[in-house]
Amino acid sequence: MRLLRTLRVLAMTPMVVEKAMSDMKIFSGSSNFKLAEDICGYLGVELGKLTSFKFSDGNIYVRIEENVRGQDVFLVQSGSEPVNDNLMELLFLIDACRRASASSVTAVMPFYPYSKGDKKDEPRVSIRGRVVADLLEAVGVDRVLTMDLHAPQIQGFFRVPVDNLYALPVLYEYLRSKEVGNLVVVSPDMGGVKMARYLARRLGVPMAIGDKERSDHQEKAKMMNIVGEVKGKNVVVIDDIVFGGGTLTILAEALVEHGAGDIYACVTHGVLTGEASESISKSPICELAITDTVFLAEEKKNPKIKQLSVAALFGEAIKSIYERASVSKLFEGW
Repeated sequence: MRLLRTLRVLAMTPMVVEKAMSDMKIFSGSSNFKLAEDICGYLGVELGKLTSFKFSDGNIYVRIEENVRGQDVFLVQSGSEPVNDNLMELLFLIDACRRASASSVTAVMPFYPYSKGDKKDEPRVSIRGRVVADLLEAVGVDRVLTMDLHAPQIQGFFRVPVDNLYALPVLYEYLRSKEVGNLVVVSPDMGGVKMARYLARRLGVPMAIGDKERSDHQEKAKMMNIVGEVKGKNVVVIDDIVFGGGTLTILAEALVEHGAGDIYACVTHGVLTGEASESISKSPICELAITDTVFLAEEKKNPKIKQLSVAALFGEAIKSIYERASVSKLFEGW
């Protein structure tokens, strides 16, 4: 709770930094310039200058426009669409910093790309999350800072340190501000039970689980059943990623059929591909809260979608890494 109160206060004003940050540089790739600016605003530092563009044949060019020799560099780049372009841009930026003699390079990846490719669950498939880790290490990254990895074993794909932040404190504060009574927390499937349990425990409310079945790779799921009591209760669905919105909308319809009242959803990474925003708008969901780990384009915005900032959490984590302090202290009590 001390951390939550601190973040609420400090997120409103630029941070007063005790240690001079003259040896630190923060740069942003193309994926989420707004989040990088907010992180720098929180820390009270200037966003570094770089040049990045794509040639007519699709090749990407990057150039760091400031001296980074002997400095700790933080590169902010989410693995959002266009995923491959953003990943390659990040790899080139890491390489550029290494060749410019940076003291250390941390990849700040609020949304880790290919995170669902975390295991060999079919014959002759690639473990794509591991390939991304190998690429980052091959170009010389010293550390990775990310949020709500889809699978915690992705941290084990790396030989360098990986700090995995959690959006739960931000989502928890949002729900507290809504003051929704008679609440139950629902996980869409067994994979999200841990996240749902933490939130339910902190809110002091019961939990239920969706019994979901997915038969192919088309991002379409079938909701088989709801395990737990939701009749007559208001519901908050908690998940780590929303792509096309199929799971959320199907679950919301199933919850209505089981007698649920108002339905809210809290998701860390709002990728919102295709017609996801429109599907959410037409669904029984009252409000979908997402964080700004993924940039929310104008065409994806609608009155039901609320974006919450995690800039303060990333700012605190970057400060801790720069000062060689513990990052885990941010989540004591969770």
